[in-house]
Amino acid sequence: MSILKPCIQLLWMTITVLAFGCNNEDRNDQTGVDWPVYGGNNFGNRYSPLNQINTENVQYLNVAWEYQTGENKSGERPFEIQCQPIIVDGVLYGTTPQLKVFALNAATGKEIWVFDPFKTSEPQYHANRGLSFWEGKGAKRILFTAGSFLYAIDAYTGLPVTEFGEAGKVDLHKGLEENLSHDISNLFVIATSPGIIYKNTIVMGSRVSEFGDAAPGHIRAYDVLSGKIKWIFHTIPQPGEFGYDTWPKDAYKKIGGANCWSGMVLDSKRGVVYLGTGSPSVDFYGGDRHGANLFANCILALDAETGRRIWHFQTIHHDLWDRDLSNPPNLVRVKHQGKLIDAVAQATKDGVIYVLDRDSGKPLFPVEERPVPTNGAMPGEQPWPTQPYPVKPKPFSRQFFTKEDFNDMTMEGYQFVKKRFEETRSGNKFIPPNSAGSIIFHIGGGAEWGGTAADTEGILYVNANDMPWDLKMMDLATGMAQQKEEKVSRGKALYLANCAVCHGVDLKGSGNKSYPSLLNISERANKKDIFDIMNTGKGMMPSFRHINVSKQAAIVSFLLKDNIAAQSEDLHQQSNLTNKQADEKSVFPYVAPYVNNGQVQFRTPDGYPAVKPPWGTLSAIDLNSGEFLWQVPLGEYPELKRKGVAPTGTENHGGPIVTAGGLLFIGAAQDELFRAFDKKSGKILWEFKLPAGGFATPATYEVNGKQYVVIAAGGTKYGKKPGGSYMAFALPD
Repeated sequence: MSILKPCIQLLWMTITVLAFGCNNEDRNDQTGVDWPVYGGNNFGNRYSPLNQINTENVQYLNVAWEYQTGENKSGERPFEIQCQPIIVDGVLYGTTPQLKVFALNAATGKEIWVFDPFKTSEPQYHANRGLSFWEGKGAKRILFTAGSFLYAIDAYTGLPVTEFGEAGKVDLHKGLEENLSHDISNLFVIATSPGIIYKNTIVMGSRVSEFGDAAPGHIRAYDVLSGKIKWIFHTIPQPGEFGYDTWPKDAYKKIGGANCWSGMVLDSKRGVVYLGTGSPSVDFYGGDRHGANLFANCILALDAETGRRIWHFQTIHHDLWDRDLSNPPNLVRVKHQGKLIDAVAQATKDGVIYVLDRDSGKPLFPVEERPVPTNGAMPGEQPWPTQPYPVKPKPFSRQFFTKEDFNDMTMEGYQFVKKRFEETRSGNKFIPPNSAGSIIFHIGGGAEWGGTAADTEGILYVNANDMPWDLKMMDLATGMAQQKEEKVSRGKALYLANCAVCHGVDLKGSGNKSYPSLLNISERANKKDIFDIMNTGKGMMPSFRHINVSKQAAIVSFLLKDNIAAQSEDLHQQSNLTNKQADEKSVFPYVAPYVNNGQVQFRTPDGYPAVKPPWGTLSAIDLNSGEFLWQVPLGEYPELKRKGVAPTGTENHGGPIVTAGGLLFIGAAQDELFRAFDKKSGKILWEFKLPAGGFATPATYEVNGKQYVVIAAGGTKYGKKPGGSYMAFALPD
């Protein structure tokens, strides 16, 4: 790995087409030779007009180059690669599993430079799904996030742009503390998806905690040149702002979340940013946030220069089911009632699509506000009495669990599912969570963060999951009362408050290894290993460095059943951290009286989803008519294939791209195959076994007249083998 020398930089600047005074939006509004934006273009279409690779020759596609990041080696703690790279002027920019940024020759995969954000700061690992690119007056910048910082990197040299923020980076905590009485500087605030750039402004979302210590999820815009904040849109309104009356008084002081973590898109001609927000904290219980809770779970249109709200559309009122808008909107043009309409298409975790007028936010197809169950909610809860139901297009994933859904591949599995079904509740996707439990879909999608693709004909392509979840609420008060007892009990209470939402009350995890079992963890890790992961994060797990050392030590003590591990001074000496002690008497952090039992997938004893296949799908939907063109399974289990079982689909993460060559490319599935589908029929035309799972969204581009398709092969998800490479494919010369 090397940094360009000044002479090499000068040579490259000479031979590269420079955009002196160019309009960044002109380049980013469309794909073609380049893939300059996360999602392909500002509209988020994931569409390319390239057609050199097409339905007639895709079977001849082979590996053009492979770039090894040098990470996720044997013996290392592995991290995923979820990055969709961007390609500009023959240079490919991406991120490594450990959040280094690199530049490659896009034709050969040869490395140009690498930047390590953690070379001079403490690591904080998390998923990264892409980067942003800006150019003007001969300068080119890559903007990306690592840990709690937004970095600006010179695209020629890979060095920080020193005039941006402080030595090339901006703290993402800044601006969130407005009118708050508590310190947020040590809270979990990162960004897994890149911002969108309009002129000299980058608009950013964030990922925050989903617990009572969640930071606000406000949308912020920064000056690309200086790093200074230009505007802030409060997703949890403050006094005097529109939507304030949809929350209890002063809710913004203790409730966080309502954040845009999945990315955003831009109509540069209108100067409008479109985005989707997530649920407010805490997930699954809203007894202290009565009301509809604007602007959580909203599709938002904001003025890119000022942050002014133009319109909003709320997809879930008073969310109790963690139904974030989990992927960016897609800006499409459709023919509706005889007229061409600029529209916003938003796919959701609960498997529906909203098609809205881009200027007004009004639905193009009917959306009915229907009564939903409110009985049986947890004490203090006030579920919203109605929820929106799009009439068209029809849902692309199952809406609720029925007897007809029981997995009947084996009699043992069928009886297991039947017994659990009879013990709990189902029948409506809006059943309020309670201690009796309910089986629901959509905690993990439906549609997920990989995004949707749309071609120029108004056809939307979306991959989805059909995974049931076993949700049950529990009383936290009893556990928290144990804090006054021995440290192991205190650790249990803290575990329930901070960790059980993912790893389960019983420590068994989710069942798919994204949230692994912590039972007998002492056989796999020592106290320092656990402490390090709590502070740096890993995979789906964020950093918990905002929890002070004493509390971290108590959790480690509980996990290891070791009172010695609860001695915080011992762990503090290992950490070299200066975590701040929270004021437990203040309104923040908010401690909810009830928490869920964890991210528990409902699976059969042999490990398959508790419903009949398909378990993962790929759909093509005509947004002009609202009708489905086709739906096919995405992925298969090799052991079932050997038994002659038809493709079942698998849980999948990562999205599709579509091309003028009539092709749709996607990895995402657990079987680690990279596939090309005929976009008209859904037929598989080509597939390639990657060295590790391609749990990312691909990209396509052209260099010197040759079209390439590239995808990150990072693996590790679902317990699969780790990988650390990017693979590009092309037709033979």
